[in-house]
Amino acid sequence: MSTKRGGRFSALSPFVIATLAVSCGLACAATNTGSGRSSYRWVDEHGLVHYGDSIPPQYSQQESSVLNQQGVEVNRHEAQKTQAQLEEDARLGAVRVQQKQRDTFLLTTYTSVKDIEQLRDERLEQMQGQRVASEQYIATLHERLMGLQARAMTFRPYNTAANARRMPDDLAEDVVRTLNEVRSQHSALKRRDADESAMRTQFQADIDRYKELHTAPPR
Repeated sequence: MSTKRGGRFSALSPFVIATLAVSCGLACAATNTGSGRSSYRWVDEHGLVHYGDSIPPQYSQQESSVLNQQGVEVNRHEAQKTQAQLEEDARLGAVRVQQKQRDTFLLTTYTSVKDIEQLRDERLEQMQGQRVASEQYIATLHERLMGLQARAMTFRPYNTAANARRMPDDLAEDVVRTLNEVRSQHSALKRRDADESAMRTQFQADIDRYKELHTAPPR
């Protein structure tokens, strides 16, 4: 569709076309109101709004409205949700419930931000004590492992002397067991660091939310 202006043709913009379509729809709805019948408004798969005496079957599950004789919406039918949308609604609902439960816990457990900070510091002190104990244990394991490795060097295959004996099985097992324990303790220490970081983050979130709850205007 085009229009002539100053001897030149220019295409109507999509916005103008959409505006004309809605205007025509409203005009049709106004004509229908004069006949004493309700009219319908629905949205197609392209997001365009339509008006008419009835909704085409292919759009029966799309968003639609019933208009009275004055063209005022008197009823609305929401578009049927997909399974993914239903699952997302359920997820958001669960998040809201959890947030409400957390808010109730914060308001009934603490009397001030200082209470939260005090509990945070106590927990961090406990975790620091556990970390020191773990580091001391790892240091002991390293000393033991070094001693075992020094003993192992006196046996074959590390000792190439002709009269060197084969390493005893119990020594080899002790080396492997101690080495595995060192690795396990280092992994546990990394997990402890991650737990401490997560705890700091959670306490800070609780502090921020507590302040928000106490500064929000009453509903």
